Amino acid sequence: MTGGTRKSTRRMAIVRPLALLSALTALAGCQTALEQTYEPTLSPSSTPQIVSEVQKNDPRAQMGAREHPRIIASYGGEYRDEKTERLVARITGALTAVSENPNQSYRITILNSPAINAFALPGGYLYVTRGLLALANDASEVAAVLSHEMAHVTANHGIQRQQREEAEVIASRVVSEVLSSDIAGKEALARGKLRLAAFSRNQELQADQIGVRMLGEAGYDPYAAARFLEAMASFASFNAVDPENDQSMDFLSSHPSAPQRVDLARRHARAFGPEGTTGDRGRDYYLDGIDGLLYGDSPQEGYVRGQTFLHGKLGIRFDVPDGFQIDNKVEAVLATGPGEVAIRFDGVADTQGRSLTDYIASGWVTGLEPDTIRAIQMNGLEAATARASADRWDFDVTVIRIGSQIYRFLTAVPKGSPALETTANTLRSSFRRMTAAEVASLKPLRVRVFTVKQGETVPTLAARMMGTDRKLELFRLINAMGMTATVQPGDRVKIITE
Repeated sequence: MTGGTRKSTRRMAIVRPLALLSALTALAGCQTALEQTYEPTLSPSSTPQIVSEVQKNDPRAQMGAREHPRIIASYGGEYRDEKTERLVARITGALTAVSENPNQSYRITILNSPAINAFALPGGYLYVTRGLLALANDASEVAAVLSHEMAHVTANHGIQRQQREEAEVIASRVVSEVLSSDIAGKEALARGKLRLAAFSRNQELQADQIGVRMLGEAGYDPYAAARFLEAMASFASFNAVDPENDQSMDFLSSHPSAPQRVDLARRHARAFGPEGTTGDRGRDYYLDGIDGLLYGDSPQEGYVRGQTFLHGKLGIRFDVPDGFQIDNKVEAVLATGPGEVAIRFDGVADTQGRSLTDYIASGWVTGLEPDTIRAIQMNGLEAATARASADRWDFDVTVIRIGSQIYRFLTAVPKGSPALETTANTLRSSFRRMTAAEVASLKPLRVRVFTVKQGETVPTLAARMMGTDRKLELFRLINAMGMTATVQPGDRVKIITE
């Protein structure tokens, strides 16, 4: 959660996988949403890493420029590290020389986000998250991602998709207005969405093909595309609350299924020779470039350490129950747990100074039960709680005042579940101010590159990992090591530590 004062039109809702989404959106009609104390830079970077400026007279570049500030704000700002920026610029420069349009200029931004993502906007705006850089193990894997996104730019996919979406929005609006209560209208809307999804899948496959060609022609390992697709799929499974939940069942997904893309990427790569015999991986200079890279949450958003959320700048901390997974978003801290239980934590500016009981009753919670509102004390802090109900869900609402800020917990459970009280009590009993010593000791996690010494093994190296209780699994994952892989003296590995 970003510490600061941000105004947003986002309605307050707990987000949990699938089932809770619509019910929780209905619960909280918070029209003002989060008002926090941190405002990321909303102006485009004045120091692009690839070219001095995007083509001034290119209408496609103007389209990208309009969206650039929104992207920067949504992903926590730009990540600034000269060494890492030079690394990404080196990779992109090599790809530009063999792209479909070598005259296309690119403006690449490293986003300050732990998410595994990369994308492009029309006009040559390329984005890659530091989370993706941390997962990749060599330059060829990042080149595979960037060549794919550059292919979207040179093929004008962004403009084509925007035009298709605009036409579909108009058609959908007509259908929904004229046939809103008719089965045929709903079917027409579904068909429209399916057409958009299929169009997008074709674009992705075309970009894969162009990207692999660029990889090989630039001298990189062309099989890196297939390799990194598998790595991203493994990381997604590692992070999933329910690893058995098959996201590929969503037919509206804009990406083809991972197995299909991996198979096609390998087929395209064979044009350059058998796997392991062609192209450079660029592993050593890549590891040099990401040594010290920020990993996971940034100081501006607070840190997740196991079952605890800590925010040094705000000076607060709290715990979630065992079995919960915390997801620290820019706009809020979300947590999901067993039994369809979900938590949302955020903060708003206390502009009126009214009592917390009056604040709860001020209309931002739908389904509020007024007779349950009561004032309480939480570890010496002024607080208030209440209950709410909507559809098949019960909610606990807890608010706490610290200075000019009101912090809010929203807990949701299936109606009648005893987990509501136990979960809310864990939050209330653990929320407190951090001590000066705790704030001083709180440091971000980083990717550190170590050379394996004599006698060191995968388990002993993994034991040095921080920020996860699944140390061995995460170590193998970020180092692309299978279950039977071993290390030898002189090998270089990534370890997540302070």
